[in-house]
Amino acid sequence: MAEDADTPGWLSERTGLTALALLSVVLATLIILPYLQYILLGVVLAYILTPAQRRLEAFVRPLVAALVLVAVAILAILLPTMYILAIALRQALQVITAIQEGTLDVADVERRLESSGLTVDLAEMYETYQEPIGTTLQGFASSGIGFLGGLPGILIGLTVTLFVLFALLRDGERLVAWSRRVIPIEDDVHRELIAELDQLMWASLVGNVAVAAIQAISLGIGLALLGVPAIAFLAVATFVLTLLPLVGAFGVWIPVTLYLFATGQYLSAGVLVVYGSLVSASDTYLRPALIGKTGAFNSAIIVVGIFGGIVVFGAVGLFVGPVVLGGAKVTLDLFARERSASPDESIAPDADVDVPPATDPSDDAAVDTDTGTGIRPGEGGASDRDPDDDRSDSEVDAEITDAGATGPNGETDADIDE
Repeated sequence: MAEDADTPGWLSERTGLTALALLSVVLATLIILPYLQYILLGVVLAYILTPAQRRLEAFVRPLVAALVLVAVAILAILLPTMYILAIALRQALQVITAIQEGTLDVADVERRLESSGLTVDLAEMYETYQEPIGTTLQGFASSGIGFLGGLPGILIGLTVTLFVLFALLRDGERLVAWSRRVIPIEDDVHRELIAELDQLMWASLVGNVAVAAIQAISLGIGLALLGVPAIAFLAVATFVLTLLPLVGAFGVWIPVTLYLFATGQYLSAGVLVVYGSLVSASDTYLRPALIGKTGAFNSAIIVVGIFGGIVVFGAVGLFVGPVVLGGAKVTLDLFARERSASPDESIAPDADVDVPPATDPSDDAAVDTDTGTGIRPGEGGASDRDPDDDRSDSEVDAEITDAGATGPNGETDADIDE
């Protein structure tokens, strides 16, 4: 967009309008904040479904295409995800209850570990760390109860998500064009910022989420075939841990392998070691195949973005947290680049430019001269004559006219014609 050269002056002259704009932004932010995580979830879903929206628009109206994709999001994404999370939560609570009530056969596990050469007193270990373990388990239980108690609010939030999804699918391009008009940056910088954010979203949603989902489903299928209990809980845990660099599916299948080994299921433990290693190794070729070689994220941005995003945005922070941090880095990089650029880059101070010397207009004989006589105004006229000259102005003007009608040697026009 073409930027006003005197923007600070424009703002200072229109203080009322500026204050009103700032007040409206603050009030709008206060309204958005309670449902920010649901709005961000709608943005994530819209980004995923936008390619399908563009393809459907070739056959139906944008309104119909958006409605179809909202229905697809409900039936194929939101409802299955909520169902799996509900099962995982129930299984997690069952495991926590079994640990607290001591229904797990800890003595049998200890005996099997001793037979393999490992002496571990699990009961004593539990008593030593009972307080932190109890606090952690209580936190999980409180989270589950809070989730169930907050179902009405969750349903309202999901309604907001669906409306945001519908609006972005139908009018996403208009929103981008509106942001180009409103945000006071140059068009080329705006396009570059949008392209960088698109790359970040693609790397986060495809490079991280898709790979994590594939590994979680693969490991869940393997655990189900081996007869391991709490499959949904372990699959969800695999998904979350796979989002973290240097952790991945190792954080699930290694403890399960130890459990199988401790309970005497040596064949299952060996199979899980081989299968789990293949699942973890799939990250090395799945991620480049899906997103190519990109440096959109580094480990620090991913880890801080995920944990900080969960604290700030809730569960959706798993996806948008790294994007927010990466977007902040991209924005600061663009700001630093534009600030370091000289405002007069086209004419550098040390440029070798030939500038003609300044001249006085009175030195130029061709300036303001009469085309008929070649005399500049005021030159040789009544105002420039000798003060002792007693002739009238009309006589002086007549003499000037006669001088202009004769040649330099006194010949007349008739003589010149002859």
